[in-house]
Amino acid sequence: MYETLVLSALLYNSETWTLKETQKQRLRVFEMACLRRIEGVTRKDRIRNREIYSRLDIRYDIVSRIQNRRLRYFGHLSRMENGRYPKIALNGHVQGKRRRGRQKKRWMDMIKEDCCDMGISIQEAVHQSWDRERWRNSINERLLRAGASPRP
Repeated sequence: MYETLVLSALLYNSETWTLKETQKQRLRVFEMACLRRIEGVTRKDRIRNREIYSRLDIRYDIVSRIQNRRLRYFGHLSRMENGRYPKIALNGHVQGKRRRGRQKKRWMDMIKEDCCDMGISIQEAVHQSWDRERWRNSINERLLRAGASPRP
């Protein structure tokens, strides 16, 4: 029920999101609020988040799912023909200067972080993504390592 009703609406188009740590934390809080409501417990019951994850047999937290979707979409874009608009948008450069101060996080910055978590560079990720099965296996392996114990 959770995956069908909540996650399908929540994760719509999540492969294109760029998330800051505060946004990741808000997603985790929302996820736990939903899971606690499904389980029928409140915070006053003082039940740990890991216990709720194990009761509901949920292996991956929401942020790991988003990272997995983002990496799968990156592999899809990497395999795409060069003339397609999403590929042009990914590899295109915008003319002009960026504003002063800290720059906004771009989608490729998120992909670089995700690849760094996997222990590979962007070039290696592009090369691996040409073999769809190998790419999906490496993403799922990362998900298993990162999500073996969901964050409390």
